[in-house]
Amino acid sequence: MGDFSLEFNEDQLQVVKWVHDFAEGVVRPAASEWDEREETPWPVIEEAAKVGLYSFDFVAQCFADPTGQLLPAVNEEMAWGDAGIALAIFGSTLGLAGIVANGTPEQVGEWAPQCFGSPGDVRLAAFCVSEPDAGSDVSQMKTRAVYDPASDTWTLNGTKTWITNGGIADVHVVVASVEPELGSRGQASFVVPPSTPGLSQGQKFKKMGIRASHTAEVVLEDVRIPGSCLLGGKDKLDERLASAREGRQAKRQAAMATFEASRPTVAAQAVGIARAAYEYSLEYAKERKTFGKPIIEHQAIAFKLADMKTRIDAARLLYQRAAWMGTNGKPYVAGEGSMSKLFAGETAVWVTEQAIQILGGYGYIREYPVERWHRDAKIYTIFEGTSEIQRLIVARAISGVHIQ
Repeated sequence: MGDFSLEFNEDQLQVVKWVHDFAEGVVRPAASEWDEREETPWPVIEEAAKVGLYSFDFVAQCFADPTGQLLPAVNEEMAWGDAGIALAIFGSTLGLAGIVANGTPEQVGEWAPQCFGSPGDVRLAAFCVSEPDAGSDVSQMKTRAVYDPASDTWTLNGTKTWITNGGIADVHVVVASVEPELGSRGQASFVVPPSTPGLSQGQKFKKMGIRASHTAEVVLEDVRIPGSCLLGGKDKLDERLASAREGRQAKRQAAMATFEASRPTVAAQAVGIARAAYEYSLEYAKERKTFGKPIIEHQAIAFKLADMKTRIDAARLLYQRAAWMGTNGKPYVAGEGSMSKLFAGETAVWVTEQAIQILGGYGYIREYPVERWHRDAKIYTIFEGTSEIQRLIVARAISGVHIQ
């Protein structure tokens, strides 16, 4: 078990610096272009693959870190560079997390490397949960998976929405309902292999922020996959369904297991955006003069920056604690993972808004990056569980009451 510490060891420091240099030298210069184009930044992803940043080996190294700090720290640095490009590069890790959280060791060994491919043959992965009528409430999921024992195949039908890399991914991890009457406890996760007939991209969404990250519908029409693509295997699923029918307590849901693992990392991305806006505002405030002196010498601006820095550091401490707990098997008894995501997301929105205010009119125009950071920040109070859902999780955890 790794001890909780705020000090990075030499190996961690080297990795974080390496990622920061990539974010500064490659990601930031490309951020405005790909935000305007609203397209997947393939050249940047390919460059990340070439240097080893976009690879299963690197992500596995981050996941294996016994302190739990490396993966979120890497995500903070990349989001500091640009959140949209960061999500384009690391969006595949959500599909990977779905495989790792629910799959057998053999399935992880088979599918995890295929989520990334290799330099010159880059692959993407997607995790498909949300639906038009089932976002925060996954129990309302309509996508069905029907098993045919004669051929040992599953047939999937339904429509997923708001899916990162949806339709353009090579590997889609799909959460579907096997027994709808059991609600979320009757669901399972499946891997849909590359080029499987019946899976297609629906509408691609034009978004307020994170525009370099591809977000679209995934349409499943009679998608037939072998039984081996059921993550965890049929025996484990049958056991879980039998337990649900008997009313026994569930350990976890297929979709929620993935989101629980990813929340500190998502929080770290929000911190990265907030940090970028704070640092830019601080430098601007030192140089911009009004009434004969730099605006940072005005208490109204100085106090604003002090509050920005304080909230960013508090948000980082929350995600560091949650990441350490998750890696070391400490249960989130008070919803610590949700706390980190809730506070970091709302901090990013608030800090980027303050940055716009500090820059005044310059903060509102696209020539300066703070308006993009503000647009990017907002999604962190919405995706992978809205702020309201995070509060619900924390409230239930601290009260023991099933609050609705």
